[in-house]
Amino acid sequence: MEGRQGRKLHGIWMSCSLERKVRWITISTAAVVILSITAVMLVAGYGMKGFGDLLMGNSRSLAFWSAMDAESSSFQYYAGDRTPENREKYEMSCARTRSALKSLPFDYEEIGADRYGVTWSILNMYENYAAARDAFLEMEEGAPDYLDRLYTIYRVQGYLATHAGRLEQMTVESGNERYEMQRPLFIIVPAVSILWGAAALLMVRWLNRSVQRNIVRPMVELAEDSRRIGENDFTGPDTHAEGGDEIASLVRAFCTMKASTRGYIEALTEKHKMEKQLDEVRLQMLKNQINPHFLFNTLNMIASTAQIEDAAATEKMIHALSRLFRYNLKSTDSVMPLERELKVVQDYMYLQQMRFGQRIRYDTDCNQDTLEVLVPSFALQPLVENAIIHGISPKGQGGRIHVRSWMEGRRIWISVADTGRGMARERLEEIRRALARGEEKATGVGVGNIYRRVHGMYQDGEIFIYSSEGRGTVVQMAFTP
Repeated sequence: MEGRQGRKLHGIWMSCSLERKVRWITISTAAVVILSITAVMLVAGYGMKGFGDLLMGNSRSLAFWSAMDAESSSFQYYAGDRTPENREKYEMSCARTRSALKSLPFDYEEIGADRYGVTWSILNMYENYAAARDAFLEMEEGAPDYLDRLYTIYRVQGYLATHAGRLEQMTVESGNERYEMQRPLFIIVPAVSILWGAAALLMVRWLNRSVQRNIVRPMVELAEDSRRIGENDFTGPDTHAEGGDEIASLVRAFCTMKASTRGYIEALTEKHKMEKQLDEVRLQMLKNQINPHFLFNTLNMIASTAQIEDAAATEKMIHALSRLFRYNLKSTDSVMPLERELKVVQDYMYLQQMRFGQRIRYDTDCNQDTLEVLVPSFALQPLVENAIIHGISPKGQGGRIHVRSWMEGRRIWISVADTGRGMARERLEEIRRALARGEEKATGVGVGNIYRRVHGMYQDGEIFIYSSEGRGTVVQMAFTP
């Protein structure tokens, strides 16, 4: 039964379009994160509130107890020696006691019947005590009942201190009872959270395997097959993709195109094998078909097919790739406006974001005055590609690419920054030395080529590279046009 259900779910997943798969993965991941954070916050908030209430109750009860003790001492000093200084201390103690008394919790629903009763007794007893205390201080020391009233006040102060101590003890006991009631919650919730997290990890693992099997692996195999075809090698195995989404359609169309082209080449070779000169011409024509022009025209055909099949995401990807081919084929000039270079990078990043999904974020911050500035053609795309391949792709959580341009006087600055894995200081210094010596093997063809062209085209052209291991890399280009 479970096996049939699993196969049924797998069939439903395989029949979904690429757009639906991406949307479902995004929604599922977001739901898991939101639910986990919500559960943790609720438990933490509930626990902190109870702990805070306990601390507040203890603090206020203890504050009243301490204030009452201080008032008793200051009253005793003032009653024995009525100096202005003792009177000031006495009045300050009374004010502090009154403030502490008002801050005592007095909500029946919150503190319960026992604490409410003791607090009520303290409030009433203190009012009577305060009236007797003030009346006593107005008496003359030689009055007949002076000592009787004084000892009566001392007794009431003792009662208040006793009740304050009892209130403090009851507050602590109430907090202990509340903790004992909540303790099972603090045990159950983490256990449930662990189970929920384990289920979420299993789901993420299943999604990851599905994405690897149905999206990433077919695209990697397709790219490898395209590379072999570009080298006029049709002997490689065909790429396979399950399901009915856009990736599977693209793979099948590519394999059909590959088989047709291979058959066409084989037929022509067999037919004209005795006509050497014509055969060489025909073979050259076939080789010319397997070049970027042929791929460009084929992509346009696939884009039209995707439009007919209402595969919007695939159509948009193919159009972006077509624009990159068009720019590559038609851009013979050594310099291009920065705005056009940014459009090429935008098309390239769209394709990468469709591949990596939410792992890659891309944004720009370009001064309007720099958009018409002529820069070396294909200067930005290799830098962005390096940031993805060497910086963000190896980093599990992905990262962000930020392209920025600005002016300092007449000098133009262009920056490509990523939050990838960065590089060690030794590797960074090695690249800087290699750039200075013009060694492209150590730096990569893209960066070395850009460095050489910037230095050759602009008298003050410079390339700066900064990197921090685990934090990212920044490549800056500066020149005066």
